[in-house]
Amino acid sequence: MDEMGIVSRKDIVYHRRQCPFDFIRGFVYRLLPVRMIMKRLNDLEYLKLNKLQVLLYNLKLFFCAILPQFFKNIGLSILNFFKNCGLWVKNEVVDIVTTFTKGNWAVKLSFLFFGFGNFYYGQILRGILFLVFEIIFIGYMLIPSGGLYWLAKSNFLQTGKTVGTIQGRFEYNELYDTDVWVQGDDSVKVMLYALLTIIFIIAFIYTWRLQVKQCRICMDITAKGKKVKSGKDDMKSLLDDQFHKTLLSLPLFGIMAFTVLPIIYMVLVAFTSYDAAHDGYSNLFSWVGLEHFNELMDFGKGGLGLAFGEILSWTLMWAFFATFTNYFLGMFVAIMINKKGIKIKKFWRTVLVMTIAIPQFVSLLYVAKLFDSAGIIGKLLGQVPFVSEYLTSNNFISLWDSPIVAKVLVIIINIWVGIPYIMLMATGILMNIPQDLYESSRIDGASAWQQYSKITLPYMMFVMGPYLLTSFVGNLNNFNVIYLLTTGNPLNTDIGTAGGVSVGHTDLLITWLYKMTLNSPESKYYLASLIGILVFVVVAVLSLIVYNVMPSTRNEEDYG
Repeated sequence: MDEMGIVSRKDIVYHRRQCPFDFIRGFVYRLLPVRMIMKRLNDLEYLKLNKLQVLLYNLKLFFCAILPQFFKNIGLSILNFFKNCGLWVKNEVVDIVTTFTKGNWAVKLSFLFFGFGNFYYGQILRGILFLVFEIIFIGYMLIPSGGLYWLAKSNFLQTGKTVGTIQGRFEYNELYDTDVWVQGDDSVKVMLYALLTIIFIIAFIYTWRLQVKQCRICMDITAKGKKVKSGKDDMKSLLDDQFHKTLLSLPLFGIMAFTVLPIIYMVLVAFTSYDAAHDGYSNLFSWVGLEHFNELMDFGKGGLGLAFGEILSWTLMWAFFATFTNYFLGMFVAIMINKKGIKIKKFWRTVLVMTIAIPQFVSLLYVAKLFDSAGIIGKLLGQVPFVSEYLTSNNFISLWDSPIVAKVLVIIINIWVGIPYIMLMATGILMNIPQDLYESSRIDGASAWQQYSKITLPYMMFVMGPYLLTSFVGNLNNFNVIYLLTTGNPLNTDIGTAGGVSVGHTDLLITWLYKMTLNSPESKYYLASLIGILVFVVVAVLSLIVYNVMPSTRNEEDYG
């Protein structure tokens, strides 16, 4: 394909061999004119195609050229990542060896004593900070209840070993003449401190490399007859050209402490037997390796793999419909209210906004009861002939007992919940679309649909693209709507019990995770951690793909 996006005969013949969808390929080749397939299509020839031919032509390009190239680029990116990591390690090793062999005695001593080279070259403040960090690290690691103690207690990632070495137990106490609980190790605490110790070790290695590199730089600067930065210069730099680092240091620490650390801890839980029976306090939990990940390969009835696949497919379907139905219907409501000739616009906006003020906890529980067999809407719909026949023939008591109806209802009710938010955002965006565009299009004879598809929708999609992405991710984890309306029911008898809990037709991954932890006597935290990892992977992959293709991030200047 050339720079203009035109496909040559050579490209088509090559991709014809590579295309895995032979039926699509053959269908496209039969419908498109042969002369246009066998030679390069210019803009004029492309415009001569009818709508069906354009659609098939674009489908062929997508499946036979764009999609294979996409996966090829992913593979190359992964290979380049590992290649760059290898080159980085090689360059670092070479630089460390070169620094030690060619460095002076001060630089060589800095390999053992942090900041020694900085002291030698007059950087007293840096030298003090590096030396204090080394003293703190050594002291923390060697004290009786320090880093080495927690690492030894944790048996870190040793399959079959417990997290902690001393089991709590009851022992007879002569003073009280009864058994008294003697506290042992707490696995949760041990694993947390061991993880913090490992992070501290990584920080120590990074700091060691940093101060050695700085000593080498100071040596090179001095050899050229230049003056190195003093402590006063460093302070000025932190408040001037490096001020962004000063401002970001506290937020970065907060992200590491409250986001990254919990994620790593959650990942580690998936490799343990942490549950209600092994709570880490009364009974130590242990490392189990990849045992729980192997459970994902069980696709039989009651198997974790089957349940995960079923729930994931419904979760993605729910997120898609919940996102785009709210988006387009909310936009439609905003367009109608914003349309010229509509009276009392403030009233209609106020009515919709007032629904936001009602807590979802109350409104969703109330709506769930309305559609129940004893609810007003449920009773009225139950008197409709084909609805009552459907419920009776399937032995359903209420609409919520039907898997299909329950899924449709949660999507419809979510529309009622979400439209006001979209309406408010869309109203603000619609007011900022230049009216000259609409006036020019009307002069050119554009219909209302053409104005919407060529002006309104592209503008809205460009501005609200990031919101759609975050809304889709939010709906993947939308606990409130599903759990308050259906609690995941009706039960899915084809799957049975997976993860120690029953699986429902409307369960999302997040509600299933909740059931197997807080709503189950077994409280399988390790499975919840495993599901959390998989949810993270799914959300991360989808978010990265969509973020990189959306026009809002690729063509930021288009609507400036």
